[in-house]
Amino acid sequence: MVARGRKFTNARDLLDDLIDRHEEGVAQPVGYPDYSGFADINACDSFLRSIELAERSGGILRVQDSGRRRGELKLVRLVDAAQLYKHLGRTPSRQTALTAADAMLRGLFIHPAIREVALLAVEAWTRNRKWFHLGVEDAASMRSAIRLAQAFVEQQHLGMDYRTFSRRVVADSKALERLESVVLQLVGAAIDLPQASSPRATFAALGLERFSPPLLLSGRFMLDGASVAPSLSYLGIPPHAIESVGFDRWPDYVLTIENFASFNRHVLEADPGGQGLTLYVGGYPSLAAQKALAELAARLPEIVPFFHWSDIDPDGTLIFRTIERALGRQLWPHLMSRDLAESFGEAAMGRTKLRIADASGSMIADVVDYLMQPDAKFMEQEQIDPEIPSRR
Repeated sequence: MVARGRKFTNARDLLDDLIDRHEEGVAQPVGYPDYSGFADINACDSFLRSIELAERSGGILRVQDSGRRRGELKLVRLVDAAQLYKHLGRTPSRQTALTAADAMLRGLFIHPAIREVALLAVEAWTRNRKWFHLGVEDAASMRSAIRLAQAFVEQQHLGMDYRTFSRRVVADSKALERLESVVLQLVGAAIDLPQASSPRATFAALGLERFSPPLLLSGRFMLDGASVAPSLSYLGIPPHAIESVGFDRWPDYVLTIENFASFNRHVLEADPGGQGLTLYVGGYPSLAAQKALAELAARLPEIVPFFHWSDIDPDGTLIFRTIERALGRQLWPHLMSRDLAESFGEAAMGRTKLRIADASGSMIADVVDYLMQPDAKFMEQEQIDPEIPSRR
């Protein structure tokens, strides 16, 4: 790395900056006095005396100016980091990082892949950098993240909610909420993670959601053998209660909807008679919701088509693919097409990370292909009026 310098009025700050950039890999970093910034001549003299004293330690070299400013201190260059560490009474970041690593990993029996990723944090700390916003001073938090990740790999999280799981593993009910991204990096090194729009959605898909949101159902169906009153626009049930849902006639279609406003508009405007079965899945569906959809798909004949309606954006296609995998049968996109995005969408900010292969063989493949294009537009589903789905 090229040596670059900044201006200082405090000698200790300048010397610490030299060490900081040395630890970042800068060769012979330099720093400059900020003559215009000194409060008075006494402050300048004190600065120069401190720099001279540091030079006597052998850690730095003072470089004098020439020309009109001949004899004036021009810059300070690091020449011997070990001597400057000693002069400042400062411990090298590598030593500090390795000490923190020992405390972070001591006594833990963890998956090799988790350990390998955890050591990336240590490597960053040796260069005086943070890893996922965690510095060497956060080694205790990193240890908690490692323990939480290992507990995921061991499936200790199943049947628990966020805070219960976190409290039982690391005695801190809010640790997972603070360390979601870090834990996700560690877990992802050891097991395959479902694609989801957020860490919370990924953990929910893995089963960390004991209290799943209710499934909202609208249509002509029965509950425990009794017909649901047609005056009810929709009914909410726990996902596991899908087994109590029955039919005296097959619905014309099944439609899952990501957005609550779109769900309400569909059941009230497009299908007030309940000819189809419409379900609000609450954004990215939890593992319990996915299991409920799988149960429903297994009980309905192939003549009943399944549809999904989401935003036309990467998250919408991920939700579609998740529901499609849960169903284990063909799923049709509803009001999700490149033509609609082109007509009603807005320019996407940046490129999507989706890969075309992610949707191979899926009915959403054309939309994913479209979203891969640099001029693709994203569209929120509220932009479109609801209508009865059809396979066209």
